[in-house]
Amino acid sequence: MIANKFGKQLDADHPILAVRLPDGSRLSAMIPPVVGPLVNICKFGCRNFTLDDLAMMGTLQPEMAQTLLEAVRERRNVLISGATGTGKTTLLNALAGEIHHAERIFLTDTAEIQLRKPHVVSSESQSNTHKQEISFDTLLKAALRHRPDRIILGEIRGPEARTLLDAMNTGHEGTLTTIHASSAEGALRRIAVLAVRAAGQMTIRDAEEEVRSAIDIVVQLSRENGRKEVVCRSESLPRRDSIPVS
Repeated sequence: MIANKFGKQLDADHPILAVRLPDGSRLSAMIPPVVGPLVNICKFGCRNFTLDDLAMMGTLQPEMAQTLLEAVRERRNVLISGATGTGKTTLLNALAGEIHHAERIFLTDTAEIQLRKPHVVSSESQSNTHKQEISFDTLLKAALRHRPDRIILGEIRGPEARTLLDAMNTGHEGTLTTIHASSAEGALRRIAVLAVRAAGQMTIRDAEEEVRSAIDIVVQLSRENGRKEVVCRSESLPRRDSIPVS
């Protein structure tokens, strides 16, 4: 019933289901012959934390919060990296909340982010449905045709890495996005690898150079000491206008 409501299938031929519920929660289900039956619902908090909130909670040092605030206002391209459950979406939400209300914002696959701003366009990918499949990459390419002031991509995970690099390296500044990685350096390399897979003829070295010219700041999130304490650190890369051109 749930699968049919969202135009998806859950049966012996399609035993794995992943859907986004109306409140932004993610539902994942598996049934025989794969396993199960097994159902999991990932719910997101209803409160949107600000950078000040995160600083007061000890998630961010005040100096870090100020650095990230300036990065958003200066239209830096910010990549948030970390493992599952480290608070990437929470921080992404806080950064997005600092964008000026006059800017036109395109959100791609970020249903859990609720921006109370007048010019926000939110889009969701569609896969494994009875209708046309719409991927992250397709959504991103479509968004670029509508002249966004800002692009917020929930997570880089596939061929959209190539499209996003092209956008950031051709004038789309102030982009915010996340990626699963265990280190800042690993995050940059993972984007390069995803871009190479999408482009085909690109070398990993060329892709890594493009990544470093596109991303201004990497914020690495992690949990330490076995507690649910998010430790955040930022690594600024050279500004693109400071890279010498031979």
